[in-house]
This record gives sequence, C-alpha cells and structure tokens, in this order.
Amino acid sequence: MSKELEAFLEYIIVIKALSPRTIEAYRLDLSALEDAAQKSLTEIDSNLIFHILGSISNKRTLNRKLSAFNSFLDFCHRNRFDSQASKCSLSKIPKNLPKFLSFETIQSSLELIDRSDWIGLRDYALVLFLYASGLRISECLALQEGDVEGEWLRVRQGKGEKERYVPLAQEALNALRAYRDASPYQNRPHLWLNYRGEALSRVSAFKITQKYLGVSPHALRHSYATALILGGADLRVVQELLGHASLLTTQIYTHVQKQNLQETVLKHHPMAKR
Repeated sequence: MSKELEAFLEYIIVIKALSPRTIEAYRLDLSALEDAAQKSLTEIDSNLIFHILGSISNKRTLNRKLSAFNSFLDFCHRNRFDSQASKCSLSKIPKNLPKFLSFETIQSSLELIDRSDWIGLRDYALVLFLYASGLRISECLALQEGDVEGEWLRVRQGKGEKERYVPLAQEALNALRAYRDASPYQNRPHLWLNYRGEALSRVSAFKITQKYLGVSPHALRHSYATALILGGADLRVVQELLGHASLLTTQIYTHVQKQNLQETVLKHHPMAKR
C-alpha cells in the first residue's frame, strides 16, 4: 500500500470519521486498484482506471469504485501529493423509486405476529419501531436503554458518528415497553436482544422483517420517509430526521411526491378522465 493511500485512509478514519463499513469499502476498492495497476494511485490516469474496471457491468459497483478513486484524488490534490485534480466521470444510473410499504400494509402484517411470548413482542416492536423512527438498521441495533428519552430517541451511531434526535410515536414506545417488560433479560445494555439475551444481529433483523413483510429493514426506512413526504413534510426536515449529510440524498423522495401528484390528477381531474 502506497504512503498516499495510507494517508487517505487515516484521513477518512480520524478527520472524516466515516463508518467502519465505509472505510473498509474504500480500503478494499483502492487497494485492489493499486494492486492491479502495480503502482501508486497518484500515478494512474483515467484511461488505465477504466481499463482495469472495464469488466464490471454493474453500474452501481463501478460508480462506487470510481467514487472512491475520485475521493482519493481530491484528497491528494488538496494535500499537494499530486498536481492534478482530474476525476473519472461516473456512469449514469436511472433513478429508481425506493421500495416502500403503505401504513395499511404494515398494519395488516403486524396483526399476524403472535405476541403471546417475548420474542413475538420483540418482533412486533422492532417492525413498528423501524417504521416509526426511520432509522438505519445499524443505528437501531446499536441503541441502548438510555437513548430513549421520553418521546425522543437519541441516535448516536449515525454515519460519521453524528448525533441527532428523532421523535417517536407513542404506539411504538408502548410496543417497545411491552417487549422490554416481558423479556427475561433485564438490565442488558442493548435494546434489541436475541433469544440468548445478546445483541440482535443485522442478519436476524433482516429475517424478522423478511418473515412478516417480505422486505429488508431498509424498506421500512424508505416507508417512513415516503409517508412524511406524501404527508407534506418539508424536505429539509426529512433530511434531518433521516440523518442525511446532503439534501441530494433525500431528494430521491421528491420523485415519490411527483408520482403521487400525477396519480391524484389522473384520478380526480375531469380532463384526465377523457
């Protein structure tokens, strides 16, 4: 690994405070590029990059690797490791609407959960909690007892270790309390526990939402944001609630809003019925 790449990784760990998963993705992508080129990334031009990555057909994967390379170039240029600041253009990817569920669909699925034992109460509370908070699953599973402050949720494990507060509906708080009271494991640090009393894993959380809703936990985050946008919430408020660093990330939900407006016109305007 070149000294420039080592400096970049130290920068995103210490200064940018990116999540461990993001840091590892950067490290793997950039190390692989450097190994393939057999030289420092500061000596690689865009033609060689595209030659190395030319076999990748998935545009999202390609863009992720190019984005990592561009971030590295920008870091090197700002720190004068390299005299050039040229970047590789990313592939255009159609903006797909995020998959989301209606409140009615979620409610009907929740009614199917057997809440006669504490595991069923946990599953019910987790699904309701994810939809009511819009948290990333990593943020949700990292929550501890002290992070619930009245009707507010303190999220301290967001991207970049940023802290934010999210209001939580009383129904979700009641479900959480019922699950916690019924759990045989009291005074454990994490809110969400498996049957052994250990912290619930991402895989287990995925299995829970897949079992009852047929979707990943992230779809409930999309459902939360979509419900807010369609209800008339300001985009910047939704950005703050979701913990997005950039408004550009949140703007995908404006497509949902536009689709809803179009469907409303087609359904109710007299000229649309001709």
